[in-house]
Amino acid sequence: MELFQYPYMQRALIGALVIGLAAPALGIYLVQRRLALIGDGVGHVALTGVGAGLLLNRSPVLVAVIAATIGAIAIEIVRARGRTSGDLALALLFYGGIAGGVLLVGLSDATSANLNAYLFGSLTTISPADLTTIAVLGAAILVTMIALRPALFAVSHDEEYARVSGLPVRTLNLLIAVATAVTVTIAMRAVGVLLISALMVVPVATAQQVTRGFRSTMAAAMALGLFAAGSGVWVAATADTAPGASVVLVAIASFLVVAVAGGVWRALRRRATPAAAPAPEPHEVVLG
Repeated sequence: MELFQYPYMQRALIGALVIGLAAPALGIYLVQRRLALIGDGVGHVALTGVGAGLLLNRSPVLVAVIAATIGAIAIEIVRARGRTSGDLALALLFYGGIAGGVLLVGLSDATSANLNAYLFGSLTTISPADLTTIAVLGAAILVTMIALRPALFAVSHDEEYARVSGLPVRTLNLLIAVATAVTVTIAMRAVGVLLISALMVVPVATAQQVTRGFRSTMAAAMALGLFAAGSGVWVAATADTAPGASVVLVAIASFLVVAVAGGVWRALRRRATPAAAPAPEPHEVVLG
């Protein structure tokens, strides 16, 4: 715990906690829409933005925000118009984004260390300005996802019902797309573009093991994301491991523990519940 006396570790912890709250708050809508892997696709597009920023000597984060937003909006438009499947659109983002990022980074003078900081995260190098950006944008994502929960749930669950109810379906879909892009971008410095999707999805999957309603699932997922972020940073500080990977592995370990414990609990309940007695066979009545 002595490491947390240093300002850089304090910034790392605060940044991880903010992202640990915001990512599952958005991720629950992506899981509901069966777009759990969109974070990976948008992250790869963000990598293209990072490469462009390094090549043009501009802020990689700012260019990544622009690139990720364009990519997220593009996939939403393709999905909504039905010209191709969501899986195919995600595949195009995956391959095009990672190829463009590698090409542009190779053309720039960036070192492999700079690229790894965006691929896998570098919490300990977060500056005060980075932390301010993460806190402001993370809080905006969190407030938006909670404040618009009824409308976003309706759109994610059944678009036709939401449209008939008079909700602005296209606007809400674009809002989710932009929120995904922003969340991926601010999480680059925490867990990296290759791991952010896990922090969006795994806490939600864990919460679904023990909750029933949407509101309770969202609250549990945010709590689990907060736990994974804080515990992951602590593990990284004490064991000298990569913070982003530690956060994701803690989240996955939580899922496995909850899944196994839930399976054992259900098995014990089935054994404790007495079997229902068989119904008596009806007697035959002979009419003479």
